[in-house]
Amino acid sequence: MVCPYSLSRPGGVQGQAVGLAGSLRRLGHEVVVIAPDNSSSVGYREVKDEATYVAGRGVNVPSNGSVAPVSISPLATRRVTQFVGREHFDVAHLHEPLAPLLSYGLLMKRVVPLVGTFHRAGIGGGYRLFRPVGRVLADRLDVRCAVSNTAEATARVLVGGEYNVLFNGIEMERFENAVPNASTRPSILFLGRHERRKGLEVLLEAFSRYSGPAVLWVAGNGPLTQTLKSRYPESSQIKWLGLLSPEEVSSRLVGADVLCAPALGGESFGMVLLEAMAAMCSVVASDIDGYRLAASGHASLVTPGDPDALRRALETAIGEIDMRTGRSSTESLLEAKRYASGWSMDRLAVEYVSEYFTAIERVAQRVAQRVAQRKER
Repeated sequence: MVCPYSLSRPGGVQGQAVGLAGSLRRLGHEVVVIAPDNSSSVGYREVKDEATYVAGRGVNVPSNGSVAPVSISPLATRRVTQFVGREHFDVAHLHEPLAPLLSYGLLMKRVVPLVGTFHRAGIGGGYRLFRPVGRVLADRLDVRCAVSNTAEATARVLVGGEYNVLFNGIEMERFENAVPNASTRPSILFLGRHERRKGLEVLLEAFSRYSGPAVLWVAGNGPLTQTLKSRYPESSQIKWLGLLSPEEVSSRLVGADVLCAPALGGESFGMVLLEAMAAMCSVVASDIDGYRLAASGHASLVTPGDPDALRRALETAIGEIDMRTGRSSTESLLEAKRYASGWSMDRLAVEYVSEYFTAIERVAQRVAQRVAQRKER
């Protein structure tokens, strides 16, 4: 399981790679996650049943309105190729296979059958310049998957090809076992990087116009953290939580009343919306393609970048909370949780096992054809 982004920084692709590896292990498969990691030394490590190979460190590279902590070291790329070839894996699953630089050796040498999953939504200038090389590398994949129709459309524009559209998975047990971190007042939670694309500034402006008794929890950090904290300082209404561990994220989601995802665009799939539903937390989000797909009628969607529209949606969501219980309508939350369970990581793992076997069979057929051609000569 190859992830191009550093495991030392929380992120959607990292979470999918690690979570999917866990579900595959529960199905009886042996999985090693290969990735950069700025908090660990290079090499193989195994903690309990979780195996990881750290190929090097990640550096922040601007990408899609954000920064991606990727490895740009040719040495790290060579380590990955050598490790995969030496260990005789049956298949390599490359998440975001065209992101620099970890998977490039595997794409060029094809030492094992390759499955690639495309997560990205939106094509920047750098990716457009990269398109000719990207097409050559993508043609080395034996199976191509995408996490959403939006991600598929992006990949088609970038490198062409045919894709199996699957989904991002939710680790449902995270929320079933979490201890709620709750407030005595209605609580709104923001989870995400503090950058313009995520819309935190819009949320803070909307919340400043709200006169109710709610508290806003702001998790994460980023390039806008200090600027926004100076404009909207810590108070009894706004709490800046900083970076949260996965366990803390689960506790906050289970304890929150409303999850607000005000992103302005560039989201291929609304993973955080489904996680909130799994935690039985109401959702208010921007009406963008990735979020609309994930919500499927179980969230309040508003025009991106409109503080007044966001304020009204938050007021409505908070107004639906029963002050006797501190929660919204139990039936609607249960319905949203049932919907979210259809996107479980365990179900996704079963889907990917089928893709892995397809990749292996295609490589076997290709080898058989070459053998037959040699015999004919």
